[in-house]
Amino acid sequence: MNNPAFHKLSHEVVKVKCRILAIFFALCLLIVPVSAEGDYIHWVDFNCSMEAMEKALSLDVQSFEEEQHLSWISLLALAAVYTGGVPTPDAVNRAAKVFAGEGPEAALGENYKTYLYYEQAYTAALGGLVGSYAVELEDENGNRYWQPSYGLKAFSPIAAGYGYSHCDDFGVGRSYGFRRKHLGNDLMGGLGTPIVAVESGTVEAMGWNQYGGWRVGIRSQDKKRYYYYAHLQKDRPFAPGLQEGDQVQAGQVIGFMGRTGYSTRENVNNIETVHLHFGLELIFDESQKECNSEIWIDVYQIVRLLSRHRSSVFKDGEGNWKRVYAYKDLDAAEG
Repeated sequence: MNNPAFHKLSHEVVKVKCRILAIFFALCLLIVPVSAEGDYIHWVDFNCSMEAMEKALSLDVQSFEEEQHLSWISLLALAAVYTGGVPTPDAVNRAAKVFAGEGPEAALGENYKTYLYYEQAYTAALGGLVGSYAVELEDENGNRYWQPSYGLKAFSPIAAGYGYSHCDDFGVGRSYGFRRKHLGNDLMGGLGTPIVAVESGTVEAMGWNQYGGWRVGIRSQDKKRYYYYAHLQKDRPFAPGLQEGDQVQAGQVIGFMGRTGYSTRENVNNIETVHLHFGLELIFDESQKECNSEIWIDVYQIVRLLSRHRSSVFKDGEGNWKRVYAYKDLDAAEG
């Protein structure tokens, strides 16, 4: 069914159900700590708005060199406790006051276990997006140097200078192969638009998948996030030379937007609209990587946040895509 009103209603129902489940699992943590030996998180309902993440990120960056550094993830986790799993900018401000005062453990009492759940869940979802990085610049004398910085170090999956549109379509029904939910965010754009790695990591999967067409799967350095980029361009889906096992940097071109997929035969355009399917799977234990209970989260708000940080790239005379500014993930280098 292509009725937009129906899709919107269905999506809202899915979000309400997910929110109820998230609250249920969070309450369960008051009895069973997530840190118990052999235990790990089995469900995450990610409902952080872009506005809440921006507020927390701003407080994190402002306090980076101060005696008390406010972690944006800790702020969002405490804000989630106050709002039942849907952090708001006001709740983030309230959380900042608690960290400046008695701290979350003293302030929350028995609800501290719920805070620990959200902190662990949000660390998995957002752990590689903010930190220390360096960009290579050139001074007036032509000397090149590395300029270190701290802040948002992950990039939008769409390269700078290329237009796109998207909406929150997570959970909308899909029917190819079998009835299922859409577990990502579709970004519509032009054929051949350069797609870049959101954060540094390892290429774990590459090639044809009948559902995703030509696709790339990249695992974060801490192994907690698996980024899925699908429906890449027919005939030339991947950046030249990219192979499984490669280490890629945030902002590096990995492929090109297309409309492949929905076919058991390789290199077929069976998707009506040119777009990138961008998905994010959270992994707390390796048994969750490929199973019937994988944790895919709604990345729409994350994509909105990353839209302010896009990688500038160009194609050289030999047809290779390069970054305008060389980049180093200083946290990965130190690790």
